[in-house]
Amino acid sequence: MQGAISFKQLTSGDKSLFYPNTIRTPFNGTKSSDSKRRSLSLSISAVSQNATNPEAQDALKRALAKKAVGLVKPGMVVGLGTGSTASLATEELGRLIRKGKLKDVVAVGANYQSRVLARQFGVKTVDLNDVNNIDIAFDGVDEVDLNKNLLKGGGAAHTMQKVVDSVAKECIILADQSKVVLQLGSTFPVPVEVLPSAISPVLRRLVTLGGVPEIRSALRKDGPVITDLGNMVVDVSFPNGIQNPSELEKNINMIPGVVENGIVSGVATTVLVAIQDGENVIVMNLEEFAEIISGRTGASSTS
Repeated sequence: MQGAISFKQLTSGDKSLFYPNTIRTPFNGTKSSDSKRRSLSLSISAVSQNATNPEAQDALKRALAKKAVGLVKPGMVVGLGTGSTASLATEELGRLIRKGKLKDVVAVGANYQSRVLARQFGVKTVDLNDVNNIDIAFDGVDEVDLNKNLLKGGGAAHTMQKVVDSVAKECIILADQSKVVLQLGSTFPVPVEVLPSAISPVLRRLVTLGGVPEIRSALRKDGPVITDLGNMVVDVSFPNGIQNPSELEKNINMIPGVVENGIVSGVATTVLVAIQDGENVIVMNLEEFAEIISGRTGASSTS
């Protein structure tokens, strides 16, 4: 998977894998000790064997969900994201509510599926228009770079999810190690929600931005994917990656007929990254992840 930072790359000390200028966010957590950095070098072969293991992936996602839901306090309004990891966070939230550990918590679902799951797990949902604010929102991600720029929309629900995430006082992004990339667009195209009647002119304009657009087709029906809002989705690949996420996000949204695109810049307050170290799962902030990268590459240059 080109562009993704694997655990082996993280601990190898290969400086060519990282761009020093990409880490611009200040580190505001507890700095990793040398012993913690050393501990992350354990069992690399086991990590490689488990990288595509569904059980290992589930363990990473559940660790992220538990960590995120631990931030919820009684009386909060919670924004529920989309995707498998966010769904597990909804499940964990419901479990704590049923046990009486969280009271007076209500949730705002970003799409139909998230609202159905919330009700299934016993989480009371309310409409976004019925709340004054959202205290905390959880969301999954398809890609995230070291500056907290996000790429979303694999499930075609990015438009309303961006609304929910941007309204929240805290936006917590949940990502396993495979979702961290050096440059957005490395492994996923940019989803663009488009008004059906404007599809042709939008496609032409996306090409002028350097993109290779393709209308997303449905898997279990003939024809294109239709979003909850009744629009079409165009997946746009950028062969050279996305050099400036915030600028491209703005430029795509300025095209008449575009509803919203899957680049999310300047919204995430915290990105939690789950890393598998042998049989153990470690959850850390993205800044701490970047510190470990910096420490490993620094150690390599002096060895």
